[in-house]
Amino acid sequence: MRVLEDDPCFNAGRGSALTSEGRVEMDAALVDGVSGRAGAVAGVTTLRHPVSAARLLLEQGLHVLMAGPGAERHATALGAETIDPALLITPRALAQLEHLRHSGALGSQGTVGAVACDAAGRLAAATSTGGTTGKLPGRIGDSPIIGAGTWADASCAISATGLGEAFLRTAFAHALASRIASGMAVEEAARQALALVRASGGNGGCIVVARTGMIVTMQHDDMFRATWSATQPAQVAIFRDD
Repeated sequence: MRVLEDDPCFNAGRGSALTSEGRVEMDAALVDGVSGRAGAVAGVTTLRHPVSAARLLLEQGLHVLMAGPGAERHATALGAETIDPALLITPRALAQLEHLRHSGALGSQGTVGAVACDAAGRLAAATSTGGTTGKLPGRIGDSPIIGAGTWADASCAISATGLGEAFLRTAFAHALASRIASGMAVEEAARQALALVRASGGNGGCIVVARTGMIVTMQHDDMFRATWSATQPAQVAIFRDD
């Protein structure tokens, strides 16, 4: 996840989407499915790796979610690395904001996420994002909200991407996990949960790994994704039918 946050090609960390005021405000979350512990930060502007700050909160166990300057000060005190906010802004993000200002079209959106299951069946999920291009300052999407964009428990781990408001309205990740815990097949559970997102006016996708090791990726249109397991070679895909 830290590598993806450092890559300017992705909407997280350096390369994050810009607010309507041309600034970067980042969100991230991490959930440990074994202990049930979680950490998340929202609206941070000076942390190089928001997902690392989320992990520090998880490990400390004092608060689950912190936002803004308070989150930055606390995470820095715990050892999080800071960065000049100007270094997080890329020409690509500036061009996307300028296009939005001229076209009025829905701003670009995206998320980086990871789900993992180890040999003992222990699960974890992490998500990091810059949000939506042109978002109002202070807007927080689903990524740092435990149970909306990020979730892990004893049965599965989930990370979502797409229009955050719809994932928030449907408590997407927790609703999906509940279906899986009830015995529903992972792929069908993901399909039903994403249908609720579309019914709420949103779109997007998710990655899911189950305790059994089954890895599922679901998307509405296109979604850059990769999977790897001890029994299957690495696979990389972009479009729905890849």
